[in-house]
Amino acid sequence: MQSPLFSLGDRLHDRRFVVANNAQGLSGSGTVFHYRVDGDAISSTYQGGRILTGQQVGRVTGSDTFELLYQCLTTEGELLAGWSRGTVGVDDAGRTTLSFVWGWLSGATGGGESSYTQLVTEPLWEGAPTF
Repeated sequence: MQSPLFSLGDRLHDRRFVVANNAQGLSGSGTVFHYRVDGDAISSTYQGGRILTGQQVGRVTGSDTFELLYQCLTTEGELLAGWSRGTVGVDDAGRTTLSFVWGWLSGATGGGESSYTQLVTEPLWEGAPTF
């Protein structure tokens, strides 16, 4: 559920996310996604695990929804590209969550559903926000 105190851009911009569930996908534990938002434009980079390097570009489509195109180069030398539609939410601990429906456009076939959780680091001081 989207928090009324934060917009989609606030929930994504300059935040990092890790895989919570991606059974049919390539990204996994060790893959970190770093998002940037500029108005309705979204971009991100990702790497780790089987992903040597990856990029995403997309746009906001609703108050808590967005769509992306992604491409990556794997550690095995595969060049892959795909699409996804995402929804932004908030878990019980206040961390931003992302849920996707996705599919491959090039280099692989199929698709699936995946979810990601905001990577929270230690606060700089007592009481400081960690997201």
